[in-house]
Amino acid sequence: MTRKRLRGALFVATILASAAVGVTTITTPPAHAFFGGGFGGIVYDPTNHAENLLTAARALEQINNQIAQLQNEAQMLINQARNLASLPHSSLAQLQSSVQRTQQLLSEAQRIAHAVADIEQAFAEDYGAAAGTGDFDTRVRGARERWETSIAGFEDALRVQAGVVGNIDSARAEMQTLVAQSQGATGALQAAQAGNQLLALQSTQMADLTAAIAAQNRAQALEAARRASAEAQARENLSQFLDYGTGYEPTTVRMFQD
Repeated sequence: MTRKRLRGALFVATILASAAVGVTTITTPPAHAFFGGGFGGIVYDPTNHAENLLTAARALEQINNQIAQLQNEAQMLINQARNLASLPHSSLAQLQSSVQRTQQLLSEAQRIAHAVADIEQAFAEDYGAAAGTGDFDTRVRGARERWETSIAGFEDALRVQAGVVGNIDSARAEMQTLVAQSQGATGALQAAQAGNQLLALQSTQMADLTAAIAAQNRAQALEAARRASAEAQARENLSQFLDYGTGYEPTTVRMFQD
């Protein structure tokens, strides 16, 4: 019985010692002591060192992420600046100059201008039924004035057409410049501005075309009005020519004097 008890006590002691060693292994990491001369003992802890390295790596990764975020924000600001940048070229002055030249030619219309009041007054006084009024000299003078007005209308139309043709070269050069600006645009705003200026150029060309058509139609209308007035005047001339008055009335004629 004594031996059995001794063996049991040794077995229990062995288990407790193993458990203590295991707990010590788990809870207390191994440590190695290095002794430096004059500085006392320095303890090196591998686990603490590994944790410090992991913390540093995480901090470095976080810094890298922040740097990447700042770079993305900077690129976004650059893109926004490009989109907000204005087009360095403006065709407004050139387009306004072309329109002003055409308006100047239209305003220089001779005799009957492009004005409703002037047209109404001219037709009330010189054209239509008014062409057949007055004496013979007045009708001749009116016919000549109407003929001169028709000639001036065709001259005005030719001048406007010549001005429109002269604007074609400047419009072509401006179109090439705007297309190049549009293709080289660095942002949305520049592209939009180039497109708007191209539309403005197209509107200017349409205005020139409208002016040329208006001048040509004016000349044709004046000529048609002259012909209609000439017919009215011809009828009046024929009516006066065929008017024999009261006719022949016999009167007493004395052939010889007493």
